[in-house]
Amino acid sequence: MIAAMADYIGRNYIQILEQLLTHLGISLLALLTACIIGIPLGYFASRSTNSERLLSIPFQVLRVVPSLALLVLLIPVMGTGVAPAVTALTVLAVPPIFLNTIVGFREVPEFMVESGVGIGMTEQQVLRQVRIPLALPMILSGVRTGMVEAIASAALAAKIGAGGLGELIFTGLGLNRADLLLIGGVLVAVLSVGCGVLFDWMTRKLLKYKY
Repeated sequence: MIAAMADYIGRNYIQILEQLLTHLGISLLALLTACIIGIPLGYFASRSTNSERLLSIPFQVLRVVPSLALLVLLIPVMGTGVAPAVTALTVLAVPPIFLNTIVGFREVPEFMVESGVGIGMTEQQVLRQVRIPLALPMILSGVRTGMVEAIASAALAAKIGAGGLGELIFTGLGLNRADLLLIGGVLVAVLSVGCGVLFDWMTRKLLKYKY
């Protein structure tokens, strides 16, 4: 098995690299879109209990929708390819970012906000210099969760023609080749863990005051 895997990689390493980069690109694009949606909505929801209740329900529902089912449901609307894949991955990545953003802003100590107001800060200054820095660790934790989910689920994107490492996995299933299944599965796992480790390192650099 090891020999078969090594032989396939040696003969197709360029194709595998292209699949890996496609997989990473789809995942990061979905994550960026999820951040653009989830963080502002999370902040808005954290300011009002009614808004949180209204916005949380659909996001809680989305957390239990299987990735493949979501991809299949998008095919009649968006067809196949990268667009529906990114849309589905974005939908999957938004809930942890949205919910962690709510928690992050809700956990900002009120006395810190009052202290900022007391020294003459405007609402915008309080947001930039007090609320966001204190909420950022929890927000980044949600982004990390969303990133791992997007990378893991992106393997299914190959099923609708979006490419990525899922092509290796589905080809292995179709041809009953365990070597391709292992190569695809291991690469997805390594990519997910590697991105998680890199994200943790970047978080420690960004939040030096927390470590």
